[in-house]
Amino acid sequence: MPYRPSHRQLEYLVALGDIRHFGEAARRCHVSQPTLSVQVALLEKQLGVTLIDRSASQIVPTPIGEDVIAAARTLLLGLDEIVSLASSGRKNLGGLIRLGIAPTVGPYLMPYFLPPLHARFPALKVHLREDRPTALEDRIRAGEIDCALGPRPADETSFAYAPICREEIMLGLPSGHRLAGQDEVALAELTGETLLTLGRGHRLFENVRSLAEASGAVFAENYEGTSLDAIRQMVAIDMGMSLFPELYVRSEFAKEQNVALTRIRDWPIWRDVGLYWRASSARKPHYEVLAEMAQATARDLLGRD
Repeated sequence: MPYRPSHRQLEYLVALGDIRHFGEAARRCHVSQPTLSVQVALLEKQLGVTLIDRSASQIVPTPIGEDVIAAARTLLLGLDEIVSLASSGRKNLGGLIRLGIAPTVGPYLMPYFLPPLHARFPALKVHLREDRPTALEDRIRAGEIDCALGPRPADETSFAYAPICREEIMLGLPSGHRLAGQDEVALAELTGETLLTLGRGHRLFENVRSLAEASGAVFAENYEGTSLDAIRQMVAIDMGMSLFPELYVRSEFAKEQNVALTRIRDWPIWRDVGLYWRASSARKPHYEVLAEMAQATARDLLGRD
C-alpha cells in the first residue's frame, strides 16, 4: 500500500500554512513545537518534497506546499463531515450549517425560509454569512462555510448544485421616464440610456454589462451600488435604469411609486438560484434537505407550482 499521511500530519501542515509560525501553529494544534516540527519534517521526507521554506525570515509554503496544503484542507473537511454525519445523522442535519447567502437573494428568501427550517429541525444551528457570489464560492473552497444560497456558480465543476427557483429579471426605470408604463420595451429603445449596477463579484454586474453591450446603453462604471436598495433609490431619482430580480421585486416594490418595471421584449432574462456545496462533500444528504425546503419556500413566494 502506498504511503498515506496521517490526519495529524495534515492538521499540522494546514495550521503551519495558515499561521506561518511553528510555535503559534503548535499552540493551535495543542502540541509542543518540537512535535509539530518533527511531524512536518517527517511528512516532507515521506513525500520526498519540501513543503515549507524555512530559509526566509518568515515561514512560507513552497509552491508544491501550497498545493498540498489546499488538498489537505479539503481532506480534513471531508473527515469533519463524516464525523458530523455519523454523530448527528439526518435528525438535525448535522447540528450546524454555515450557510452563505448572496445579498441579492438571502434577505428576500430567508425570512420565509428560516422559521419552517427551525420548526422542523429545532436543534439545528444556522450560521449565516452574506457575501458576493464569487466570494461565497471561494469561502466554500476554503472551508469557511459549508454551502451557499445564490445564483448558479460560474465554476460548476467544483460544486454540487441543487436548483431552488428560476427568477425573471426585470428592468426598472424612473416612473417619469418616456418608457415608463409600457409592459415591454425593445432593446433598441435603450440605446444611450444609463444603466446602473451592483459592484463586481455580483452576477447582476455581468447581466447589466451584457445588456449595455447588446443595447448600446451606457454602462455606468463610475457608480457601483452596494445593494439592490441603493440601486433602486438611484433609479428613483432619475440617475439611470437597472435590473432587478423577481424575489426582490415581490418583496420591496409593493409600495414603490418612483420606479416603474418593464420587460425587454427581445432580450428576456432569467437567473437560476440554488444551493451549492463542494462536489466532494460527504454532507450531500443534509444539503439536499435544505434545498428541498428552500425550493418549497421560493415556490410559494413566486406563486408557482
